[in-house]
Amino acid sequence: MTLAKTALASFDVDAQKSFTPLCPNELPVAGGDQIGAELNYMASLAGHRVGSKDAHTPYAPWVVTHPSEMMKPTGLVHADLTWVSHCVPGTDGFTLLDELPTPYDYDYFIWKGVEPDLHPYGACYHDLHDKLSTGVIEYLKAQGVVRVLVGGLALDYCVKTTALQLLKAGLEVVLHLPACRGISEEGGVQAVNELLKAGAVISSTREELAAMATR
Repeated sequence: MTLAKTALASFDVDAQKSFTPLCPNELPVAGGDQIGAELNYMASLAGHRVGSKDAHTPYAPWVVTHPSEMMKPTGLVHADLTWVSHCVPGTDGFTLLDELPTPYDYDYFIWKGVEPDLHPYGACYHDLHDKLSTGVIEYLKAQGVVRVLVGGLALDYCVKTTALQLLKAGLEVVLHLPACRGISEEGGVQAVNELLKAGAVISSTREELAAMATR
């Protein structure tokens, strides 16, 4: 059975300049600035386009000043690790990649991490316990979406967690690898393995994605 386009959504997870070499003092992910065209291709196959952005104050309690201090436990309930300041509203790093639409041109858009003590990775919940919904799962189900094509930054954190949340909610997930980049190669491989185990399917080319999108 072939899925109708209206049953498909694409999800651009945190495709912001902060996570690219365009902002070398934030959280630059190698190749993060090269995924815009692939995200747009994903969207061309889908009937709905959703997206998310990190939106953080530089004064959050999990912010550290040097990369060597990152990824340390914080002791905070909903912000588990330390990170350097990134994705601050009003800065270049907060903006989406130039190839992408503005947030207002998406069908549904999420800003996450606005509260200083919240640093979620997934875009489906504002907290780390999957309690405070961002509404995107409810939106997708209300629109009759069955399958979600996922890409964005970074694969081993926000993309992986978002995809796992979608799967847990009963939605099918296709992770489009050319539309993702990981903070580390090892982390990216681990993320793919976790997603496969959870029931996602993986596309490595546009041809694979087009075939997986509707079948």
